[in-house]
Amino acid sequence: MSRKEEVFIPALENKKIPILSLDNNWHRLFTQTEPNPEITALEEELNELLRQQGKNNTEYKEVKLLKKKLMDEIVDQMNELKSAPSKSTEKKLDENKRLIEECNEKLEECEDKTFEIPRKINEVNYKLMLATMEVCYAQIQENNEEIEEISKWVNEMRIELKKKVVTKQQKLKRNQNFYTYMHNIFGAEVIDIFDMKYNVEPPKTDSENPEKKDGNQ
Repeated sequence: MSRKEEVFIPALENKKIPILSLDNNWHRLFTQTEPNPEITALEEELNELLRQQGKNNTEYKEVKLLKKKLMDEIVDQMNELKSAPSKSTEKKLDENKRLIEECNEKLEECEDKTFEIPRKINEVNYKLMLATMEVCYAQIQENNEEIEEISKWVNEMRIELKKKVVTKQQKLKRNQNFYTYMHNIFGAEVIDIFDMKYNVEPPKTDSENPEKKDGNQ
């Protein structure tokens, strides 16, 4: 285990960490990110250990049942030898004893794996957790940087927008003044003729201009 991983051990002591490859929420995490080779490899290693654990548990139960069956047969064969000794029964008895020895060896091997496999599962699961945190927090930090940049841009645009609104209102007011003075000097009929010549819409009054009203609110 690397020094980087060892740093987290005291803080995570006695903290229950779920088996990540069996957790639906963990799988949903990675619909948000690109595939990561390290995480994929650790997930496969963890799933293989889980398969080994399941196989070992099944094998242990099967061997226990076989041993019980052999023991029952041995009892019957010993009783049979007492009442009617025969070489075939002795041979079966010896074979069953040999098979029981094999069962005992297999059970001992399964028991060793019962302790060893969970230790390996926890170790790989821990590495997978660290790799998961590294990927997710890297993405969070990247998103935070982009959020900060966007927020800065929005604030700048908001200031610029306010400036543009003020400029627009000033120009609308100037156009209104132009029309007011021109109407007073030349009259409405003459101004209408020049509006058509220059293809210009007369400016709206303050009461007709919703943007002006909104800007004054």
